[in-house]
Amino acid sequence: MAENDPKTLQDLPSVVQTLLQQMQDKFQTVSDQVIGRIDDLSSCIDDLEKKIPDLMTQVGVEELEVENKIPDTPKS
Repeated sequence: MAENDPKTLQDLPSVVQTLLQQMQDKFQTVSDQVIGRIDDLSSCIDDLEKKIPDLMTQVGVEELEVENKIPDTPKS
């Protein structure tokens, strides 16, 4: 028999309570890990968004957009 197995019917509620608490603890641990990873990913996305304009400038995308822009036609 496993260590947590009830030896009598009266032990059953205590064993169930222990198992439920263990499950809750594991769920909380996994939940905290997921939230931590989401926070890390969010931070990486924020950093990337901040770097995009600089990267576009480095490759000359802004210059190309200005050169290819059609000038406004004057109103008659």
